[in-house]
Amino acid sequence: MTDTDTHPDDYAFATLAVRSGQRRFGEMEHAEPIFTTSSFVFANAAQAAARFAGTEEGNIYSRFTNPTVRTFQERLAALEGAQACVATASGMSAILSVCLALLKAGEHVLASRSVFGSTTALFDNYLTRFGIQVSHVPLHDLDAWEAAIRPNTRFLFAETPSNPLTELVDLQALAALAHRHDCLLVVDNCFCTPALMRPLELGADIVVHSATKYLDGQGRCVGGAVLGSEALVGKEVFGFLRTAGPTMSPFNAWVFLKGLETLKLRMRAHSESALQLAQWLEQQPGVLRVHYPGLPSHPQHALAARQQRHFGGILAFEVDGGREAAWRVIDATRLLSITANLGDAKTTITHPATTTHGRLKPEQREQQGIREGLIRIAVGLEDIADIQADLARGLRV
Repeated sequence: MTDTDTHPDDYAFATLAVRSGQRRFGEMEHAEPIFTTSSFVFANAAQAAARFAGTEEGNIYSRFTNPTVRTFQERLAALEGAQACVATASGMSAILSVCLALLKAGEHVLASRSVFGSTTALFDNYLTRFGIQVSHVPLHDLDAWEAAIRPNTRFLFAETPSNPLTELVDLQALAALAHRHDCLLVVDNCFCTPALMRPLELGADIVVHSATKYLDGQGRCVGGAVLGSEALVGKEVFGFLRTAGPTMSPFNAWVFLKGLETLKLRMRAHSESALQLAQWLEQQPGVLRVHYPGLPSHPQHALAARQQRHFGGILAFEVDGGREAAWRVIDATRLLSITANLGDAKTTITHPATTTHGRLKPEQREQQGIREGLIRIAVGLEDIADIQADLARGLRV
């Protein structure tokens, strides 16, 4: 039994975030149930054969078909405006699933230089072992993207805003460039979520998420997702997940469903507080530069205002004095959580050069602008005055 007879396209984002994807079962439950079962029973041998052959839709095995996971997939697809969604065990397994589903030896991936450290490590240290070529270009430089495309380039991979410097790329222009060269555009939408930006509407072919971050919103579970067309995601990426099994658990899917219900409200609140904090940090002694798209000083402020609904909850700032000064600021905090995760209701603070990007070579960090004095903050939902007071302890030493 469906939750509503009205087509989801008739609803606004906030309504889709609460209602889409749900099916009520015999108990007429109001909240979505968690199906903690590894397998499903068939009515007869013929139905089992039809399910395995793919001629009849239905549940088979929770590695690739589970009602709770399906509800999460359908809800997130509705929010992103996607035909299909495949939920995965983590954000990195979402990226891996895209790569292994769509790439083969001899093909080339062109990625932004400013992507998450683990993404760089996956591309450079592991994909290359299987004969896949990888190269990197500055995120915002469209001429560099075009010059680096090769005849064997399969897809372009971008993360916008980037982690941790919040650099942006014009997604419409990058998508047009990719398609001129018969390439796909894959976009990591972790920082914005569909509440702030929908890359598919801007021309991207595939969107990936770390559901661990803002989709959850409270730092409770690890998960990921891949979204796009039925042909690319519903067939190719799903086929990889069905076979290889980087599967999201039903419990985690249920937690993410609850997170999606408040996504729009939370992203607006994160953005408002992050802007206030960024403006405050620009006035503090010892702060050399603040990286936040909502500031007029950000080189792509106008693009962010055009491409995103709000400016997001992530900012970074550089302090005078390198690592020693950055660690002093971090260690002086009492309220903020010293952890590399982000997207939490609790504000988190980290030193990217020794945490999220610590596995990169020094020259790679330098190319990405990850300097020793850089601090990243994921602004939570606490009162902004308390966040500022906590940071002031280390900034005024």
